Amino acid sequence: MIRGLALAGVLLCFSVVVLGAYVRLTDAGLGCPDWPGCYGHLTPLGAEQSAAVRVAFPSKPLDVGKAWREMIHRYAAGTLGLIIVVIAALAISCRRAKLVNTAYAIALLAIVVFQGLLGMLTVTWQLKPLIVTLHLLFGMTTLGLLWWLWMSLPRHSWGGLRTHSIGRPALAGGATPSLRIALRLALLGLAALGVQIALGGWTSSNYAAVACPDFPRCQNAWWPHTDYGDAFVLWRGLALNYEGGVLDNPARVAIHLTHRLGAVVTTMALGVAALFVIGRPALSGVRISAYAVLAALALQLAIAVSMVLETFPLLLATAHTAGAALLLLATLALVRSTTRLR
Repeated sequence: MIRGLALAGVLLCFSVVVLGAYVRLTDAGLGCPDWPGCYGHLTPLGAEQSAAVRVAFPSKPLDVGKAWREMIHRYAAGTLGLIIVVIAALAISCRRAKLVNTAYAIALLAIVVFQGLLGMLTVTWQLKPLIVTLHLLFGMTTLGLLWWLWMSLPRHSWGGLRTHSIGRPALAGGATPSLRIALRLALLGLAALGVQIALGGWTSSNYAAVACPDFPRCQNAWWPHTDYGDAFVLWRGLALNYEGGVLDNPARVAIHLTHRLGAVVTTMALGVAALFVIGRPALSGVRISAYAVLAALALQLAIAVSMVLETFPLLLATAHTAGAALLLLATLALVRSTTRLR
């Protein structure tokens, strides 16, 4: 049951992450300017039928389409929270069977509660880039933890305290040194990917994606005018409304260029890790995860380049976040394939 809930959590969390990107890209992040309801109601339908909305929110007129997008995202996130609550409850009640580490389940629950707090602050602090970026990072963290939980649970039925662990790939003789190197490379790639996801969130929350409308150059130059002094200021106070962005173009260009450079570093780190595994016959049992990393990496790069060349269509911009999530899952699968064989 925990395994089924974990898989459902992975699928729902993936959807929540992509929905969050869609909400942000369609400027619906403040579609409901209050939290957790929408203009004081459970649904935008109730807000639309209420005459008091115009009085209570005179500076924020109701846009029904944006409000529904925002609330559907909140409904999905709330359902995900309930799934994680049930997982934690089952893990605690079955702690003697040691199927799930109780501390792991409690940490997962604490993270999703903190993620809910970030969701509230995203709205009440008017899309502050630091909060929006943290909201993305902890959403990806929740996705990764649920995926790791699903990969770690036994695949077969069990009785009493005896379990059947996940089938382990076969290793050829002398694989231990190669395995150790592969694990370090995979962890390095995971760290680079985490930084790159954070840069992507910062780029999106500062509306800097369109600052470089050409590829591979930016504004028809290899290194255009930038303002790094203003690009990465994390805190600018609470009075500003960040919808649409507040930075000048040189600062946005600096953010976009940094994200592109991060993509190069991340590609090299993950590519080296995957190719190292593929090139070692002793690690043949881990190759599936390595091929998955390369496939997800190629897909994400193709989406990123196409997004710029096609002038940032909504579909590709949303798919860019989905590609990052898929790449995270593939990288974690590679890490898991090596750590369970230590």
